[in-house]
Amino acid sequence: MGKQSGAHIVWDWNGTLFHDNEAVIGATNAAFGELGLEPITLEQYRALYCVPVPKFYERLLGRLPTGAEWELMDAVFHRYYAEHRVRCGLAEGAVELLAGWRSAGHSQSILSMYGHEELVPLVRGFGIEAHFIRVDGRTGPSGGSKAEHMVRHLGALAGAVHPERTVVIGDAADDALAALHVGARAVLYTGGSHSRASLEEAGVPVVDTLAEAVAEAERLAA
Repeated sequence: MGKQSGAHIVWDWNGTLFHDNEAVIGATNAAFGELGLEPITLEQYRALYCVPVPKFYERLLGRLPTGAEWELMDAVFHRYYAEHRVRCGLAEGAVELLAGWRSAGHSQSILSMYGHEELVPLVRGFGIEAHFIRVDGRTGPSGGSKAEHMVRHLGALAGAVHPERTVVIGDAADDALAALHVGARAVLYTGGSHSRASLEEAGVPVVDTLAEAVAEAERLAA
């Protein structure tokens, strides 16, 4: 990637670089249907969604799902999502922003809570893999926080990337918590899974476009 300035972005995938809101809402409602729950709208989802994901289900059920219910809902969610993600594309302007950040001599990577074996070919299929020095998806059970995954992600980049010059760009409050956990900064984007009101509670910059997110990341990493 040539000479790098030290500024680094860790991109979230789902709801940030990958505009998959429709697939996520459809998969969520398919999972809800297994327990007889009424479907919810995207606005309701963005107002209520949180991690760990069983807590999100608790907000709608009035109780935590049992282990068996969680396994069933999780399996239905991922099956539906895999079938419908093919109609989803990258967020507006993402390709140009990735290329611009790289050509400016900065580095970037992806850390997603989407399964690693599914994530890598998906990123590759969009022809953007070369922009990243590392692409990591989730390994292990789904539904948890990104914080420990962020520790491993930046640990694998130690020497090339420094937390104090790193900015996490994501669409969930959990992205800000993961950044804080490793001493990095965060910018949250309103185009994904959370409403602006819920994102602002994280106490980090909140923006409405990825272009604004990248500009803010450049400022924070300077």
